Amino acid sequence: MLKIGEFARLGQVSIATLHHYDHYGLLKPTMLDPDSSYRYYTLEQLPRLNRILTLKDLGFPLEQIACLLEEDLSLEQLRAMFEQKQTYIQQVIITEQARLTRIAARLRQIEQEETMPTYDIRVKYVEPLLVASVRDRLPGSYEQGRLYHQLTAYLEQQGAHYTLPELILWHSRHEMRDEGMSVDLEVAIPLVQALPGNEKIHIRTLPGSFVASTIHKGNDLALGRAYVAMHHWMQDNGYHPIGPVRQLHLRHEQYGQPGDFIVELQFPVAGPAANTDS
Repeated sequence: MLKIGEFARLGQVSIATLHHYDHYGLLKPTMLDPDSSYRYYTLEQLPRLNRILTLKDLGFPLEQIACLLEEDLSLEQLRAMFEQKQTYIQQVIITEQARLTRIAARLRQIEQEETMPTYDIRVKYVEPLLVASVRDRLPGSYEQGRLYHQLTAYLEQQGAHYTLPELILWHSRHEMRDEGMSVDLEVAIPLVQALPGNEKIHIRTLPGSFVASTIHKGNDLALGRAYVAMHHWMQDNGYHPIGPVRQLHLRHEQYGQPGDFIVELQFPVAGPAANTDS
């Protein structure tokens, strides 16, 4: 019999670790002194301790280690648990490699600008969104207000329950056509529940997507800088756009207060960390 301190020294673990493993049922002492409550172990328990430490080094949590120590696990069950862990670690490597790429791009940007970048850009997943929308080709983006009023008037007429913020989806920027310059844009408002549409107002669900996102605060005339920053970021980080840009108006500009304008830009993207759900 070995006292807990001696067994801990041989196994190169702390006494606290052995108490922890006892608590989880991974490695129970061979004997517990009824008078002193002192724990005793045997040399025969060292292989089990070594297996616990090996599995822990592979990244298995204690709950899974308890399952892996069960003698009645089939070979198929053991293989499945190890393959699951292998897949998880591979995904972690992919995610961390993408993070390293973003850090390297941020460092290059800091070196070029000699300051922190104006726009912080990150990739996130946005859920599918039920919206009412109206789409048109306009001579300029300044006419988007007309579409917004057309849409809200219809929703009010229908007694619809809708939420904010409203979105603008840019299906194309300025294009030269026979009738001159034009933009293809869609104004959308999130709905609480579906309702009938008409020949102009469409009820649809925007698909869920990974998006590169940033926040612009300030004059709306300076919003183009955010677009430029986003395109540079995507190029530096290996992403490419796969759908219309979503422009969420979080706060509108008040007269004489250009700093009040706050917009979130969302570029649906494919790239390093934009795989099906991570």
